[in-house]
Amino acid sequence: MQVVQPIRDQLKIEEIQEILKKQSARDWLLFTIGINSGIHLSDLLTLRVRDLAGKSRVTIEEGKTKKNKTFFINAQLQEWIQDYVQYMDENDFMFPSQRTGKPIKRIRVYRILNQAAKQAGLFDIGTHTLRKTFGYHYYQKTRNVSMLRDLFNHSAPSVTLRYIGVQSEARE
Repeated sequence: MQVVQPIRDQLKIEEIQEILKKQSARDWLLFTIGINSGIHLSDLLTLRVRDLAGKSRVTIEEGKTKKNKTFFINAQLQEWIQDYVQYMDENDFMFPSQRTGKPIKRIRVYRILNQAAKQAGLFDIGTHTLRKTFGYHYYQKTRNVSMLRDLFNHSAPSVTLRYIGVQSEARE
């Protein structure tokens, strides 16, 4: 099983965003919300327009744990969401398949992310990369592993640090 990593370099994040933006507003927004929310991909894919449009604070019930999770959307991201959903119905899925209108599948997200990552020179990328990238940058800014552990519902801070790829810092 391949271990995927967070995207640690802000310039690589921006490069991937540029690649995705050229290919699809949906793919770019999925990536951008994913790295800014820290929610599971399965929960991200089931979001509907009504869940995000016009909101700065979003609370969802996690499919995996059935616990309520709250994440915040900054003003810039709110503006991008509004631009993206302006012609969509409130019941539409945020990230629909062009064929079915239902949410795109996890494997499709994996392929989208991997293709963009390879173009940016990154190779250990997967669907958990979005969540790990959020966690890594949150930790780098705050050093608050306890809050991150709670957000990720991990059993211990050491699990969280290993998950976001900073195991060496856990031993210091």
